[in-house]
Amino acid sequence: MLRLPPGKPADASGWPLVVVFHGGGGDALNVERMTRFTELGRQQGFAVLYPQGTSAAGQRLGTWNAQHCCGTAMRQRVNDTGFIEALLNDVLRQHPLDPKRLYATGLSNGGMMVHRVAAAYPQRWAAIAPVMASLFGDEPPAALPVPTFIVNGELDASIPVDGGPPGGRFRQAWSGRPLLPVSAQSLYWAQANGCQPGPDKQFLPTHVHWQYSCAKGRDVERVLVTGLGHAWPGGLRGAPGADDPTSAFDATREIWRFFERHRRP
Repeated sequence: MLRLPPGKPADASGWPLVVVFHGGGGDALNVERMTRFTELGRQQGFAVLYPQGTSAAGQRLGTWNAQHCCGTAMRQRVNDTGFIEALLNDVLRQHPLDPKRLYATGLSNGGMMVHRVAAAYPQRWAAIAPVMASLFGDEPPAALPVPTFIVNGELDASIPVDGGPPGGRFRQAWSGRPLLPVSAQSLYWAQANGCQPGPDKQFLPTHVHWQYSCAKGRDVERVLVTGLGHAWPGGLRGAPGADDPTSAFDATREIWRFFERHRRP
């Protein structure tokens, strides 16, 4: 599902493109509504692509194969990294999009997928932003740097801050391998990006912010939103009974601010 902004691209290279991966058990329309990326794209002049994961229930309950998560895609060993690469090639051929300004973000299982596509095709992405995700510890190292902005919730039961067995409503959809602490995500990309160890840490009223010292254009930042469970910060609730998002931190706008600073050489 592709959403283009109105008019023509302001830049001769074409519009920037943000790829937004839905969470496990979600779908493209659901994550569009939840994150409001289409609305921001129309305001700021970027396109948004919402791919659809694998499901045994039609367009509902989609999942991505993040190796140890989740559901149908994991069990069927779907080649989702290959699917996304082919989808991007097709979309770039058909629309005026800037191949040097491609960005990826996603929620939960979709955030895990962000890590996977960036590690598999690091030359493709200008920047990434996994949200409410973590790593499992057996991911291969990325061959090239990718600027990374990471968001997690302090009270997330599905993706525990300190790692360990995943929780939440979909814990049966995992392979059983425990998660690493969410801080492992920023360490992984800081190493890939050649950043200095030991990030600066700031305590702010709504979140804690870590920022590594990196070469220009290789930024790695991590945010832990205070009092937040498993929800898109600043967005809408994903489903009845799901955790409430917060209005104190707008992940969609903060992610775009990070993305628009980065362009592939």
